[in-house]
Order: sequence, then structure tokens, then C-alpha cells
Amino acid sequence: MKQFLDFIPLVLFFGAYKFYDIYVATGVLMAATVLQMAAIYAIDKELKTMHKVTLALILVFGTLTLVLHDERFIKWKPTVLYTATALGLGIAMWGFKKNMLKVMIGAHLELPEAVWHKLCALWIGYALFMAVLNGTVAYWFTTDAWVNFKIWGYVFPIAFLVGQGIYLTPYLKEQAATQDKQGADKDTSHD
Repeated sequence: MKQFLDFIPLVLFFGAYKFYDIYVATGVLMAATVLQMAAIYAIDKELKTMHKVTLALILVFGTLTLVLHDERFIKWKPTVLYTATALGLGIAMWGFKKNMLKVMIGAHLELPEAVWHKLCALWIGYALFMAVLNGTVAYWFTTDAWVNFKIWGYVFPIAFLVGQGIYLTPYLKEQAATQDKQGADKDTSHD
């Protein structure tokens, strides 16, 4: 259900752009994102930091787009978000020696420290790649091309997540085997 929620604002943005223009689409994106965050909050009883940042950026850049009637703001929002993500992860990891990926998802995943470090570095690299890619398309191409890139550009995060899954699979198997062994040990100790 939550994965479906992630696509609703994008689909509505794309539809509004195709039937109207970038300004109507921006308003639709803003409203849909507010509703999306309300739904996430209703389900989880909280909004994660990334949700809050995304909502704030969409509302700020969307408002600038509508008030100044300048489509560049909404087109550059993803570049700002990806750059902020890369900077936040990088400064935390190398400046404060704190791996924010581990902080955010470490309770659900046990990995060796070296793997956490490499995973965070991969996320930083991915975010920088996406920031540059979006910036390039936003600057050098038409708004039509940028909107199409936003739709078809979802191949990049999907490919990144699949690659990340492949990278983590050996560690997940080890973790599952350890948990199975611990469960079996508990079962035999009660006999």
C-alpha cells in the first residue's frame, strides 16, 4: 500500500501536465503530496525525516514556481533534494563518523560495519548521480523532456535498488541462517 502511495503524486503530476501545463501540474503535485503525507502519517503515526524534507521542498519550490510563474523552480527541486541527501549522508559519515543509513534502517538489518560504510557511500554516489542527471535534463532540455524524464527516469532508482539488493543478498542469507539457528537452539533447549 505504501509503495503505491509513493507513485500517486507523480502520476497525478504527469496527468495534469499532459492535460494542462506545468503550473497546474505543480499545484496538483503539491496537493497530492500533502495528501500522500497525511495518508502516510495516518498509517505510520509519524513522518520520517525524508518525508518531511520532500514535503517541504515540494511546497517551497512549488510555491516559488506558481508565485513567480517560473517552471525552473519545480524542475530543480529533485536536484536540491538529491544534493541535500548526499551532503547529509556524507557530512554525517565522514564529518561526524555517524552512518545515517544504519541509524535509519539498522534496527531491521544486521550488517558488518564495512558493509554499512560501503552502502552509505553507494547512496551518496547515487544521490550525486541523480542530482547531476536531473540538473542536466532541467537545464539543457525542454520542460516536456524533463517531465518525460521524471516518468521514465524511475528506471534509475529501480536499478539502484535491485543492485543494492543483489549486493546485500549474501549478508541477508547469513542473517537468516543465524536467526534460524538461534530459533532452533531455543526450541531444543526447552526439550
